[in-house]
Amino acid sequence: MERENEFVLKILHVSPECAPLAKKGGLGDVAGSLPKALRKNGIDARVLMPGWPGVLDRARELSALPSRPLGTVSVALNWRSLSAKLWRASIDGLPVYILENGELFDNENIYPEEMSAAAAEPMIFLSYAAFELSRTARWKPQIIHAHDWPTAIIPSALRWHRHYASMAGDFDTVYTIHNMAHQGLFQQECLNGWGFIPDSFSALDPTSLEFYGLVNLMKGAINTSEAITTVSPSYSWDIQTHDGGFGLDGVMSTNKGKLRGILNGIDYDVWNPHRDPLLPAHYDISRREGKKTCRRALMEGFGWDDDGRPLIIFVGRLTEQKGVDIMLEALERFMPDKIYALIIGSGNEFYNRKLADFEASHSASVRTVTAFSEERAHLAYAAGDILLMPSLFEPCGLSQLIAFAYGTIPVARATGGLADTVIDADSSPDGTGFLFADYSISELEAALNRALMAKEEPERWNRIVRNAMKEDFSWNSSAKEYAALYRDVITAD
Repeated sequence: MERENEFVLKILHVSPECAPLAKKGGLGDVAGSLPKALRKNGIDARVLMPGWPGVLDRARELSALPSRPLGTVSVALNWRSLSAKLWRASIDGLPVYILENGELFDNENIYPEEMSAAAAEPMIFLSYAAFELSRTARWKPQIIHAHDWPTAIIPSALRWHRHYASMAGDFDTVYTIHNMAHQGLFQQECLNGWGFIPDSFSALDPTSLEFYGLVNLMKGAINTSEAITTVSPSYSWDIQTHDGGFGLDGVMSTNKGKLRGILNGIDYDVWNPHRDPLLPAHYDISRREGKKTCRRALMEGFGWDDDGRPLIIFVGRLTEQKGVDIMLEALERFMPDKIYALIIGSGNEFYNRKLADFEASHSASVRTVTAFSEERAHLAYAAGDILLMPSLFEPCGLSQLIAFAYGTIPVARATGGLADTVIDADSSPDGTGFLFADYSISELEAALNRALMAKEEPERWNRIVRNAMKEDFSWNSSAKEYAALYRDVITAD
């Protein structure tokens, strides 16, 4: 066994993505940053993730991978034995266990397009591998921390799995909801192949996996985990409402005693304009000339002849949740010559076509990038004046926290984590952005107008920018809250 201090908490985060090795969204940032912050707080936190295409190569590029794997991990799934090589990488001091199976983890997009037993198999294998890890890694966690639907089966397996239920006394579980809209819905027939007993699916048992005739993995995790967290305090209340609960509001209300809202942070080692390696110039709160240099580089890169108009940016997924529909309609009202607009994100073909049409209609003022680029995202945050986040709902949101660090002012809808982090500049001298309440084109337009008016007052705008750049949303405070939660879970046993 690895030499261990028995009094140090041992936590395993199980996630389908973990930056910088694999990232599709905010979960990747959290899985890469939170465990690292926990380790700085004296907790032995580690990560278990799949070896998707390119993951092992990226680990080798970071000189984080040993010459050979630790061994293999085997799981019984769908009436056969599946195995993966287990690698142990070290990413900035964070131990990351990587499962290598080229057939099982062959999806470059990480998440399946359809919710079927076959499509879910990589996520179920990942989840069950958490129980088998100690055989090969010779390190055993006290708490397994599961995230969203891909690993939601972990706490349920400790209650209803034919084999893993016998391990219920070996592990406690914490479950984090990053997005209530994606719950992991499957046909009942999946359960037998996944090793679950019939009692796990019963319309007569409100704690079971049954959800209107389907299996709901998130529902099972909510009912069976020792503790539940959401990624912001406001979102913990939103998911207990009819609109925010997506059918699970009653289940959440029943389990509210074990629910905590802990705000996500950002990693200032990655998001810091003072030393960001992806920027052409650096700057900080006291010397911001580098921000102008970044703007010039962005303008030249996109072929704009800069006439000084405010640059409005959007960086995020192109989905209805992110408010893309009302954003394009609102931006239309500032065309052709009041603003520049840069939209960076990836999404489905419907939104890709909408953005292409929007850019074609306003080619002098609009640029769109629909293949996500880390380099262009960093430059956009640095060069932009205003960030748009008109979200229909927002569990936490990281873009506004990043924008603060880069002196780019958010115009955001007051929902979830946006309401927790953005202070309206028309309501407080400590304002860091501009908020609107109703999800509508007119409300977004009015909020953007207020921001543009403030931009015309240099002294006031500089105060807002300084307020934003002074904000500290590092993981340290959030990590302390998670550490306290873990200790509460352990001592409750």
